[in-house]
Amino acid sequence: MAERLVRVLTLGAAIFVLGAAPAFGGRPFVRAISFSTDVNPVSADYVTGALENATRDGAVAAVIVLDTPGGLSDSMREIFKAELDSKIPVIVYVPTGARAASAGVWIAQAADLVAMAPASNIGSSTPINIGGGNIASDERRKTVNDAAASLRELAGTHGRNIAWADAAVRKASNLTAEEALRRNVIDAVSPSLRALLKQVDGVRTKPKKLLLRTAGASIENVHMSAWQNFLNTLIDPTLITILLSIGMLGITVELFAPGHILPGTVGVISLIFALFGLSVLPINWAGLALMLLAFAFFGADLIVLTHGALTLAGAVCLVLGGALLFSPSGPVYSVSLPVLLGVAATLALILGFALAKVVQVRRRPTTTGVVSLIGRIGIVRSSGMVFVNGELWRAEMADGNAPVPGSRVSIEAIEEMKLVVRVENSPRDGDLSASSIDDHASA
Repeated sequence: MAERLVRVLTLGAAIFVLGAAPAFGGRPFVRAISFSTDVNPVSADYVTGALENATRDGAVAAVIVLDTPGGLSDSMREIFKAELDSKIPVIVYVPTGARAASAGVWIAQAADLVAMAPASNIGSSTPINIGGGNIASDERRKTVNDAAASLRELAGTHGRNIAWADAAVRKASNLTAEEALRRNVIDAVSPSLRALLKQVDGVRTKPKKLLLRTAGASIENVHMSAWQNFLNTLIDPTLITILLSIGMLGITVELFAPGHILPGTVGVISLIFALFGLSVLPINWAGLALMLLAFAFFGADLIVLTHGALTLAGAVCLVLGGALLFSPSGPVYSVSLPVLLGVAATLALILGFALAKVVQVRRRPTTTGVVSLIGRIGIVRSSGMVFVNGELWRAEMADGNAPVPGSRVSIEAIEEMKLVVRVENSPRDGDLSASSIDDHASA
């Protein structure tokens, strides 16, 4: 009995070990998270999600392969908090030709280990105001002091150069890879990620005391999904401005010429995509108001003819509004001025063409109603009435004489539903007689 029990326990242990072998005996791997964009809510969600997945999947380390010009401070904080909370080592690697600028410095200094490749750089973390310049007076001191303290704390906690962290914020200091290593801003310089993993194997991180076991680990690369790339593209300020312009133009066309369907449909879809971008990025409400005012001017010029004055004013408002719209987001999210001028000029040309057509239509003679009879030629019937445009009208001669049946007359005016006519010519041989005209009308 005891022997059978031992066999059962042995078999169960073997099954457990075999089942657990992939988890305990499988080849270790490192999750490499590609980050080659600006720091915004979409990219922050992507990075934090990738770090969580790396921990859940049992990666021995997560590497953020970083190349960023910077971005939004709120998104930056979301990323470096996720790095600090990670249960596995987080490495930031700046590859050849890449940079960790502005918000990217915080992401780098929050990592358990920072490495760079030759021909890369790090720094320039001075806070900027809504126009992209230096912040002035008391507000500048508060903002800079807060940013400097935050970066110094990250650097000091990880055993790196506190003085340089302060200079990166206050003086926009920027270093190459070799300079950064020499000044203890980063922990390693390596030409490739695979070489780095071999180089840092056995290193114990600060302050978490995590031991890196990366030599021989396979590399699993992670990139943004197609949907995340799409959303990230929609955050582009220039694209948002174009979509907003197309949306407002399409809706304006649909309002003034209802029934075309396509302009309104394209306009609504474009406007929804533009509103997504506006909801993600900080915006200047004065800029948005100027852009809305621009389209109000465009629409008004189709109603109140000002010979293009309102269209010109609208184009100017569109350029000024587009330039101001994303100013709170800093220079990383500035709108391309050539594109903005091109959009304004295109809309002005479209509206100018529409205005020219409106003027042509308004200058045409009326083709409906009784007024359209003026200038037409009619024939006097035997009853003294004039047959014109398929209708019989009471008429009187402009010179006071009685109308001669069969004569051709031109309509000069309409007074109290009576035509005022003038003789066009006298009856001629071959003209229809009054009786034959009556007979023709009866037929």
